[in-house]
Amino acid sequence: MKEERRNFMKKASIATIVGAVGPTLLIKKSYAAKKETVIGHGSYKYKVIEGWGELDAGKNPVNDCHEMVEDAKGRLIMLTNETKNNVLIYDKSGKLLESWGTTYPGAHGLTISDEGGEQFLFITDTNRNQVIKTDLKGREVMKLDYPRETGKYDFPNQFIPTETAIHPANGDIYVVDGYGRNHVMQYNAKGELIRHFGGAGDTDDTFNCCHGILVDSRDKANPTLMITDRGHMQYKRFTLDGKHIKTIPMPGSFVCRPVNKGENIYAAVYRSTTQEYPNSGYITILDKNDKVISTPGGTAPEYKDGKLQEQRKDRSFMGFMHPHDVCVDSDENLYVPQWASKKTYPVKLERV
Repeated sequence: MKEERRNFMKKASIATIVGAVGPTLLIKKSYAAKKETVIGHGSYKYKVIEGWGELDAGKNPVNDCHEMVEDAKGRLIMLTNETKNNVLIYDKSGKLLESWGTTYPGAHGLTISDEGGEQFLFITDTNRNQVIKTDLKGREVMKLDYPRETGKYDFPNQFIPTETAIHPANGDIYVVDGYGRNHVMQYNAKGELIRHFGGAGDTDDTFNCCHGILVDSRDKANPTLMITDRGHMQYKRFTLDGKHIKTIPMPGSFVCRPVNKGENIYAAVYRSTTQEYPNSGYITILDKNDKVISTPGGTAPEYKDGKLQEQRKDRSFMGFMHPHDVCVDSDENLYVPQWASKKTYPVKLERV
């Protein structure tokens, strides 16, 4: 009886509105815009922009959308291991501006550098076992092959580089071999090996998948290396010459690579709690004190006695599968390319 009364009152209210203001206003009121999806925590919350960057898959297909950077013109450059167009270049509205690249079957890592006002890309290819430097039109200008001179590699296919980082002052190139033997190589700007460190292991100065790397220049007087130890769910901070400084636990979060914007570090978490939990990724944001302050798509960060508690996917938001990178644009919006995401295009999150 109560349910019948509620239905009756609802219909009566509608009839009253129609009689008072006419059907046009009623339709406008009834068919309001779809409710916005907002994710994140604290002052770092984001609106999910539906359909951003979706293209004609017949003309511009993607496979794994691995990484994304913004160039000096505000264009968004995305890397996929689909060899019909390894590089897709968007404007911020999601319009495709250009595409290139057909020879990078293992396209994985993408870093942009500035050399005297000219920008270059560094692509790590896990199939070619190389790092390739190109200009923004795709012309190859340098290749780094497996680092035989370290004495750690007998064959090229033992070297499976996942990411690079470029020192903004001197152009030194840091390469992490996250899918290979877990060494970190430092080269000068000419591609000459300076040193190597790391390797596979469970100690502070070794790794279980050193998947990503950043030259962290937030402290301009004392820049450091921030390296993901993805299998151990940690960041590790090193000096520029490879000495371990600090380990930053990220319980629950298999972080891919650190990205700096302003005072914060952003990263994609491709899976959470266990490697066997598919479609469980999210984004994590750290402040200048290496404290998690927001986890878009994941549970809220919680600290007890100064220790971050285990985080996991927020099941109320299923818009992420396996985030692989975060691009933070000049407006502090986020773009999230994903691995193993059924060949979908990046997700845009608009800062609110």
